[in-house]
Amino acid sequence: MTTSRDFQRARSPEAKLVREAAILDAARRLGAERGIREVTLTDIAEAVGMHKSAMLRYFETREEIFLRLTAEGWRDWAPALAERLRAIEQPAPDAVAAAFAGTLAARPMFCDLLAQTPLNLERNVSVEKVREFKLTTGAGLGQIVPAVRAALPGLTEQDGVDLVAASTSMAGTFHQIATPGPEVAALYRSDPRFAHALVDVEPRLVRILGAMLRGLAGERAGSA
Repeated sequence: MTTSRDFQRARSPEAKLVREAAILDAARRLGAERGIREVTLTDIAEAVGMHKSAMLRYFETREEIFLRLTAEGWRDWAPALAERLRAIEQPAPDAVAAAFAGTLAARPMFCDLLAQTPLNLERNVSVEKVREFKLTTGAGLGQIVPAVRAALPGLTEQDGVDLVAASTSMAGTFHQIATPGPEVAALYRSDPRFAHALVDVEPRLVRILGAMLRGLAGERAGSA
């Protein structure tokens, strides 16, 4: 573990980047282990050997740290999804739905962050940080939407934007439902009456997004 003394010695821009990377790495690790809601600024500070007040020189709030990680998640997910969409040999609504669902379900921490973003992460940071984040999501849309429209040519650009909004919102919500606390999870498994509360994120996303895309494709074909 890096000590607080080690952090105090560095003064250069390069050292500042190293500190920020260490903080983000700690937050990423703790978030994956515990879930985003359970990680405090103090937890992150302790993981990197810094006092919480010293960490505030690099990030104003815990929400800023996790918003940075959400932006990082978008930069990872968008090109991966676009590549998978371009690789579909026989484009169809269900294949596009499966690409969205598969790439999101493979990134559980990103799904967790997606749920927290509008509820918390965008609400305790500066307007400039929100602006930076929205530029990142906009760049992600710029990669995903053209790939969607290439796979399903009848869709409009707005259809593509709506699809991304629906998929990310549902992935975030379903992830929260699918990862209850141990006692609640045991309750759901113990009684068949609670079977509806057991959620498998990927197949549910495939079903819902597939239905959405089939409806959009049929609507666009009917208006052509």
